[in-house]
Amino acid sequence: MVTFLELGISKAYVKGLKELGIKHPTKIQQEVIPVLLESKTDLIGLAQTGTGKTAAFGLPVLNTIDAKNDNVQALIIAPTRELVQQIKKQLFKFTKYIDHKIFVEGVYGGEKIDRQIKALTRTTHVVVATPGRLLDLVERSAVDISQVKTLVLDEADEMLSMGFKEDLSKILMYNTESRKTWLFSATMPNEIQKMVKRYMSHDAIRIEIDRNSLVNENISHHFINTSIPNKTLVIGKLLDKYSNDRGVIFCRTKAGTKKLAQELKNEDFSVDALEGDMQQKERDKVMRAFKNENLQFLISTDVSARGIDVNNLAFVIHHQLPEQLEYYTHRSGRTARAGNTGQSIGLIIPGEMQKIIDTQKALSITFREMTL
Repeated sequence: MVTFLELGISKAYVKGLKELGIKHPTKIQQEVIPVLLESKTDLIGLAQTGTGKTAAFGLPVLNTIDAKNDNVQALIIAPTRELVQQIKKQLFKFTKYIDHKIFVEGVYGGEKIDRQIKALTRTTHVVVATPGRLLDLVERSAVDISQVKTLVLDEADEMLSMGFKEDLSKILMYNTESRKTWLFSATMPNEIQKMVKRYMSHDAIRIEIDRNSLVNENISHHFINTSIPNKTLVIGKLLDKYSNDRGVIFCRTKAGTKKLAQELKNEDFSVDALEGDMQQKERDKVMRAFKNENLQFLISTDVSARGIDVNNLAFVIHHQLPEQLEYYTHRSGRTARAGNTGQSIGLIIPGEMQKIIDTQKALSITFREMTL
């Protein structure tokens, strides 16, 4: 088995990784780290969420920083506040034992901008940001990204599907001459291909992990035949069945999410909802409870689930199958993270079997019927 030292990571970083429980490099880390450490290149990394991307780009980013230079030298852009916080925290922990100080700052919406502007007046080497807030800070001259040598786009497909295309294009226009761009994405829709063509070098290295499986192979896929009035009952039975496990239930609408959460709360299940109308404070409270295991099950809309990174989730349930295939990939990818196995269970009503057939074909997966 390959070690991080063999990939070119220094002992001080390896010590920090060990403390985080990261002992052996994942597939993407094995492929990406040596390339990024050895050559100054643009890179496209295609990999599912939960495969260890943060260390794959994070360690090489930290390696490029000159601690004696006070400028912002690297920029990592991610779709959600949660993901930004998580990347910042990991980078901070990676650097625990190195002998020079690398300063990392996280900026995102939902928090007072003045506080972030003040934080950026201190020495900052790496900025981790959501696109909207970053652009706002750049336009107010609160952060100077003209000296950035490395720009990382994490979960690029999610950023586009969340409507950040214009913001990203504006950010990508800066300092194109002198920087390297590393783009990571689970899927490669047309919009991303256009972005790659326009803002990245033609000889960008492309690394795909498990290119044949769009969906993590540790996930087993199931469907349950039911009817609309019986869905809550079926979900209740599933939660009873998984009474020792944790999982996420996806609904298509905010209203559906709230309603289902209330119905399951009334049945004394440990559930809470995550949806777009919530105040940021409420969102953070629910996410904290879920991460700390004070909350067993989470009910969420697709957009609100972006950036949920909790290991040990045994299952995801689809109250309805999503309209878009990418959403099925993202939803099911919340389980079976960090080498674990998981189950993805879709509830279907009469007339929806075609959806199962289409999804199987498009994603090269097999659904099995589950009965309760």
